[in-house]
Amino acid sequence: MLILWGRMNSVNVQKVVWALEECGVAYERRDAGMAHGVVDTPDYRAKNPNGLVPLLEDGGTAIWESNAIIRYLAAAYAPGRLWAADPAERSLADRWMDWAATVYAPAMTPAFYNLFRIAPEKRNGEAIAASVEATEKQMALLDAHLARHDFLAGKAFTMAELALGPLVHRWLNMPVDRRNRPAVARWHASLAARPGAAKGLPLPVS
Repeated sequence: MLILWGRMNSVNVQKVVWALEECGVAYERRDAGMAHGVVDTPDYRAKNPNGLVPLLEDGGTAIWESNAIIRYLAAAYAPGRLWAADPAERSLADRWMDWAATVYAPAMTPAFYNLFRIAPEKRNGEAIAASVEATEKQMALLDAHLARHDFLAGKAFTMAELALGPLVHRWLNMPVDRRNRPAVARWHASLAARPGAAKGLPLPVS
């Protein structure tokens, strides 16, 4: 049985939980990080020197970084479905996974952090506003893409949805003024309807 270390209010843990559900593999999730501790223990640091969550153990293999874990699970347990055999086809999912980590998440995270991790009297309104503006710019790009494609990599659900979907889910359920993005709304609804998404796209966001 696979073991996943991480707390469920981490969006990166949510990604991996959803990936495990989509792959249909047996796993056990163990709380770690923030109030749960664990991540600073010598044993955990030996497996994940960053001391962050998630960490996935599959037998003697320990994988950290959420997108790396998603790629591992897709290749090992869902080849031809979540993991395309053709490198060119697979690159369509890969690019959106990297975009989610390097462009989208940095834009949205300051607003989320201020609204959900900081006491109201200590929130930085300017940081929230700047984050919302930056996120709207990326949402416009995403909406334009999804207006032309059913899913991120084309016509099929892939590992890219697992990486970006939980981040967009957070955005769509944050207490901020957002512009209507019809294609994103259609895409998000299709993700939320998947059985595996019940754990990967939790409500309320926190």
